Amino acid sequence: MRARWLVKGLKIAVFATVAVALFGFVLMSLWNWLGPAVFGARSITFWQALGILVLSKILFGGFRGRPHFGGHVRQRMKDRWAQMTPEEREKFRTGIANRCRRAAPVVGDESIHA
Repeated sequence: MRARWLVKGLKIAVFATVAVALFGFVLMSLWNWLGPAVFGARSITFWQALGILVLSKILFGGFRGRPHFGGHVRQRMKDRWAQMTPEEREKFRTGIANRCRRAAPVVGDESIHA
């Protein structure tokens, strides 16, 4: 189980690294193509492009995500959960567990081979 999460984490890290490098390269290419012609700006390096990406994220986006994103959904779920009886909560937990579990074929089930 732990090895699966480790592999998944490594895949995410590799994907994030490739995405940042790709965005940096695209930003550098666009800047070097448009900047000098439109603004009379100097060309920039790849590392300067990454710096501009980080600076723009700090100034315009932040690193915590959007605070309003999903907030109303989370609050609605908390309200519904508070109004549920213990039986309804257990039924909900069971339903979620069944959805999240991979469906393994039952041995001898004829519908699989049909």
